Amino acid sequence: MIRSAPRNVALALLTAAALSACATGGSYVQSDPYGNPTQQQNKTGRNALIGTAVGVAAGLLSGNSATERRQHAMIGAGIGALSGAAIGQYQDRQERALRERTANTGIDVSRDGDNLTLNLPDGITFDFGKSTLKPQFYGSLNGVASTLAEYNQTMIEVVGHTDSIGSDAVNNRLSKERADSVAAYLTAQGVQSARIETLGAGKAYPIADNSTDAGRAQNRRVEIRVIPLRQ
Repeated sequence: MIRSAPRNVALALLTAAALSACATGGSYVQSDPYGNPTQQQNKTGRNALIGTAVGVAAGLLSGNSATERRQHAMIGAGIGALSGAAIGQYQDRQERALRERTANTGIDVSRDGDNLTLNLPDGITFDFGKSTLKPQFYGSLNGVASTLAEYNQTMIEVVGHTDSIGSDAVNNRLSKERADSVAAYLTAQGVQSARIETLGAGKAYPIADNSTDAGRAQNRRVEIRVIPLRQ
């Protein structure tokens, strides 16, 4: 896995994947009376950045040539780009909309510069050890999807994380499948698949102490990173 490879190999793999300029995700079939899917059909492993940690995933933000080519491809597909002060203003509006539509849902919205991150805790999103979204979470994720569809001048990284219990192989697979599930749901709700990349970080990037139950619960999460498309 990339986690155990030398840093230069990991970066090379990330660059190669970014050059493909392809998104990953799946499709949902069947719907409940409210238009929400009830069965999932994952398309895992297709044109995906697999097993990449979120710190490396942030290479999309670095402005390197591979990222620029991916941005140009998205612009060529009709997804407009932003420049100058318009970027901050655009993200200000999107941040407000996301905070309003995720209030009291358990989803945390944070900001780093012009980039937004949504933290979807494991407990409200998935059953333990599973990668199928809980139906009761559809409403919360619908608010996220409608906002991302409205503010479409952004790239979206969906990154799955686990706690430290279990093998790397199991955790990498589960984190990737969960990221794919979230990405597939967003796509089914109208978010353009070309804007989305999914990544499985496994247990490599904890945000809390894995020696406690509370810490492990925080580490089991899916993050949605919303990155403005720059000219």
